[in-house]
Amino acid sequence: QVQLVESGGGLVQPGGSLRLSCEISRSIFSFNAMGWFRQAPGKQRELVATITRGGWTNYADSVKGRFAISRDNAKNTVYLQMNSLKPEDTAVYYCKATVGTDDHWGQGTQVTVSS
Repeated sequence: QVQLVESGGGLVQPGGSLRLSCEISRSIFSFNAMGWFRQAPGKQRELVATITRGGWTNYADSVKGRFAISRDNAKNTVYLQMNSLKPEDTAVYYCKATVGTDDHWGQGTQVTVSS
């Protein structure tokens, strides 16, 4: 059973920063890719950023230059550094780990950007 636990969400003012963490219950290298997704009220879940086993990263156009995905292999943890946050970044953020055709999801963490 794979467990993913997100943390680091909260309330932040526009222009502020947050760092999300996703701790995984087994080695990151067990997975082909790790990623962050988000879902705003009334909208579909969308990709934010991904990182492959080989270290390749990919970002949604809406977050390029503001967000950065990274990992700490020793801690089995993936991070999402979010800078210059905007109200439209408000959503529940989910961590996903993929191995083969199997996707494993965390429970999500709320990010609210508001003054």
